[in-house]
Amino acid sequence: MYSKKISILYALVAASLFGASAPLAKLLLTDIHPVLLASFLYMGSGLGLLFYKLTLGLGQKDLSREAKLGRADLPWLAGATVSGGIAAPIVLLFSLKHTPAATASLILNFEGVATALIASLAFREAVSKRIWLAVILVTIAVILLSVDLSDRWGFSLGAMGVVAACVLWGLDNNFTRNTSAKDPIVIVIVKGIAAGAISLALALLMGNSFPGLAKVLLACVLGLVCYGLSIVFFIFSLRELGTARTSAYFAAAPFIGSVLSFLIFRELPNALFLVALPFIVAGAFLLFTEKHLHLHTHFEFEHDHFHDHLDGHHAHRHPEGGGAQKHSHPHQHDPVAHQHPHNPDIHHRHSHED
Repeated sequence: MYSKKISILYALVAASLFGASAPLAKLLLTDIHPVLLASFLYMGSGLGLLFYKLTLGLGQKDLSREAKLGRADLPWLAGATVSGGIAAPIVLLFSLKHTPAATASLILNFEGVATALIASLAFREAVSKRIWLAVILVTIAVILLSVDLSDRWGFSLGAMGVVAACVLWGLDNNFTRNTSAKDPIVIVIVKGIAAGAISLALALLMGNSFPGLAKVLLACVLGLVCYGLSIVFFIFSLRELGTARTSAYFAAAPFIGSVLSFLIFRELPNALFLVALPFIVAGAFLLFTEKHLHLHTHFEFEHDHFHDHLDGHHAHRHPEGGGAQKHSHPHQHDPVAHQHPHNPDIHHRHSHED
């Protein structure tokens, strides 16, 4: 239960950091082209965490014990980099030019909806009726926020662009799910530098002009905090909660971005914003109060991840003894059937018949 609470906290911190990115990035769009800004954001996340890993992170024993990326992880990491590191931020930043930042911050909750749909349909993750109801409530809120009542009934092109970015990030989240057992800081370093470099090449090909050094550094710091750290916390949460639930928890903290938008841009909420608010609150309540308990079977399998021997799922022996301290190494799980509260984490990706 303790680890679940910590994982929920990780998800909320990740959501808060990411929610703050929309209004803060919009401030920089006046001086930086969207593709170039996307490059700085991801380059800042990758290089910033690389600096941390090589300096401050050297003294953190837990960081050095994280499982390393393997060859089997590379296709998933590449897919996450292309969908979430390159395509999604470029689409989002173009869309922010035509969408109020407060509205965009709330529409970003559709990322959780898209993630849950992809997790269930493509990756067969168990998603209960309660989670689906939460997803439906968030979807209704997103639809309300996407309606354009300025001159005629219709949907804002900018808002639809934000939704498209959320679908791309939904793919990213599910790809990342398959690497979540490995070192999250290394994942963000590789993803950030690769995505940033490719976006930078695209910006140069498009003839984008560079802003002043101060704006570049601001964009990189924003990327480190709102993208880099957000993804690290998101991956930590994925391990315990699974893809759909971790992403759905983003619905509990969208208002960080909206509050910042109100403070920075003086964008007062319209009627549809206020109508959408209770749907998001109700969806968050369903997520927070969910409990999942049933008899389930673990089949024999082998993997490598950061673990100790106190969680009831790691009974293997070490020749040198120990096991209470956190560590990582390839290890095998023997078949076992038991019953306890759980989520679709890295040990509970079993199917559900009903």
